[in-house]
Amino acid sequence: MNQPRPLAPSRFVRGTPAAAGGGRDRDRLVEKSRAAIAEGSASFTTASRLFDRTTREQVWMLYAWCRRCDDLADNQDMGGDLGEQKDIEDRVQAIRVLTRRALERQPTADFAFDALGQVASETGITKDMADDVIGGFAMDAGGFDAKGERDMLRYCYHVAGAVGVMMARVMRAPDDSFVYDRACDLGIAFQLANIARDIAQDGAAGRNYLPEQWLEDAGLTAENYLEPENRFALAAVSARLVDLMETYEASARLGAARLRFRQRWAVLAAARIYGAIGRKVRDRGQLAWDSRTRIGKPGKLRHLLAAFGEALVNRPRPPHTWPEYTRGELQPIKGW
Repeated sequence: MNQPRPLAPSRFVRGTPAAAGGGRDRDRLVEKSRAAIAEGSASFTTASRLFDRTTREQVWMLYAWCRRCDDLADNQDMGGDLGEQKDIEDRVQAIRVLTRRALERQPTADFAFDALGQVASETGITKDMADDVIGGFAMDAGGFDAKGERDMLRYCYHVAGAVGVMMARVMRAPDDSFVYDRACDLGIAFQLANIARDIAQDGAAGRNYLPEQWLEDAGLTAENYLEPENRFALAAVSARLVDLMETYEASARLGAARLRFRQRWAVLAAARIYGAIGRKVRDRGQLAWDSRTRIGKPGKLRHLLAAFGEALVNRPRPPHTWPEYTRGELQPIKGW
């Protein structure tokens, strides 16, 4: 039986040549990434300006990938309202495929994934690092439900602690497990602040990241914690989140002490700004979800100046209590 002839002889068929950033112009990737972070996170934009130019550009490109993955998984635009979630498994699989292509230096037709390919080629970000982040989106797709504190922290590791590890690589942090553990702690601290701030918004979208045990301790359930009459009890749960955030925030400062000055200053500024968000949620109590908690420009400037002095002195105090779980105990999730 005759075999069908190929449309073109194989000697004329060539694979797509591998190139950092999928072959895109680096300056263009940087500019689009800068626009993405400016729109997606005012707090992180402020802190990122403290890095040297190369690190700043690489941070922007990594952020662009994180923001795009988050938007794809949640079917939203720049962190806005969650869209329809019925096809989330397919979207997470698309994230995996595009990320793999980007890390293989292949074009993806999406600037944020090409930006990841560019920054990975420059800093040595690995597929395992990216997979740990994608694991957080897979947890949402699988119907994540936190039974206890460790479950919640495991989720925080995947969606933010693992990003902290990638950021440490971008900042050329010392190749030391202690430093990378503290970078992970900072990411977890950020995520705990986010959870506290967004309890009502997440709940309205059908997502709850609060441990069932914590709700039970406060006399609440997953079904009634958002009821207006339960706001006082919910504020106590939120305060518990912020207390835990402060433990991870204090631990992270010890890792920042081993970074170069400008990297240290940027990290400490981000820690102060996100920490202030968490503490403001705690201070607002049951009114915390009547409007989105923000830190205004004057407040951010004060935190930038305070972080400068802290980075200059560089004598962080050890936390009163160390985080209960190590990075190794929180990674990775298998089967999500």
